[in-house]
Amino acid sequence: MSTTTRKISKMSFYSKFLYDWKCNRSFLMMSIPGLIIIALFAYYPMVGVLTAFQDYSLFKGMGGSEWIGFDNFRRFFADPNFYRIVKNTFLLGLYNLLWSFPAPIVLALLINEMVHPRIKRFVQTATYLPYFISVVVIVGIMKSMFSDTGIVNDMLATVDASPIQFFNESGFFRSMYIGSDIWQGVGYSSILYLAAISGIDTEMYDAAKIDGCSRFKQIFLITLPSMRPTIITLFILAVGSIVSVGFEKILLMYSPATYDVADVISTYVYRKGMFDQDYGFSSAIGLFNSVVSIIFLLSANFFSKKFLDEGLW
Repeated sequence: MSTTTRKISKMSFYSKFLYDWKCNRSFLMMSIPGLIIIALFAYYPMVGVLTAFQDYSLFKGMGGSEWIGFDNFRRFFADPNFYRIVKNTFLLGLYNLLWSFPAPIVLALLINEMVHPRIKRFVQTATYLPYFISVVVIVGIMKSMFSDTGIVNDMLATVDASPIQFFNESGFFRSMYIGSDIWQGVGYSSILYLAAISGIDTEMYDAAKIDGCSRFKQIFLITLPSMRPTIITLFILAVGSIVSVGFEKILLMYSPATYDVADVISTYVYRKGMFDQDYGFSSAIGLFNSVVSIIFLLSANFFSKKFLDEGLW
């Protein structure tokens, strides 16, 4: 550690700020608009979390609504739907982690192994494009493909199989949800892994070739170990988001017939807030979801640092 670094580490927070301001004034000033936007649109709305502890009324506002402590949370834990929506949220998040997380890594490795530049660019473009399609359009395409007169049931008819109501049968919901997620996001998510691969020193591959390593061995001995920090960082973030299942696609895909597997915390919050106008209760459920996400994130980071010596901080 250099002398300057040691001096800086011993400074107080205020002294460090003044030192940074003196050395990086232009960069700090450039960050001010971004900080203002984050404060206004990310931190200021968090004040609304307090409604989780109120019997909130739109007409009375936060100042006039009655404070009821943890009653909304007790209602949620006693709710007959509690077990179902928590179980569905965990299972969808877990399946998403198991299938969607490794898919971009595999795709990045495959793209990296392609030799012909034109084929490489075509595959990259073809896999990126679905990310820019709206969720509404994605679900519309799926409903068209899996409808009674869609291409999937037409193919089943050619082998004399009975038509299947894919969107009204619980057994297909999770597979279609995870499959569409992978198709839409695998190309875009592989960008970070391709960037990590591009930073690998090519002399390592040359040395491996001289030692007689095949391309397959080079992937396991050089490429994957070099991608390890990126993989661990994204895995920790993915674990933290395991209960943050997005509700947009589920709202478009599910129906009362598939509630038993499709109804998750975020959709339940939406129904309670928008249809029942039970804002305090829906805030309490959302806060519970956020707290669980933070616990998962901190736990993943702790175990990663302890056993893999890698972490977010």
